Amino acid sequence: MKVLLLVAAAAIASPALAQTAPAPAATAGAPAVAAHYSVEATDLGTLLDNPQTKAIIDKHIPGMSSNPQIEMARGMTLKVIQPYAADTVTDAALAAIDADLAKVPVKK
Repeated sequence: MKVLLLVAAAAIASPALAQTAPAPAATAGAPAVAAHYSVEATDLGTLLDNPQTKAIIDKHIPGMSSNPQIEMARGMTLKVIQPYAADTVTDAALAAIDADLAKVPVKK
């Protein structure tokens, strides 16, 4: 039920958070993509589409990936979702997820 409320709250907040920022200027020598996934920079949809990263989410936040309304939050990061489900998406859970995500190379 808490995850359902999380997804509903995230869906309501999505339009307000969906403003686009200008793309940062490319710097010479900078890698084109991040070296690993993170709770602050990687959207939930990307994490759910990768079996390895989806398993990490399931390990630390059971039931989140199987919630029927999770599709509404796919464009948000776990850090953005956290205020809507602070009892489930805790700082400790995000830290544990980030530690596990750091071990998974980004798929190109």
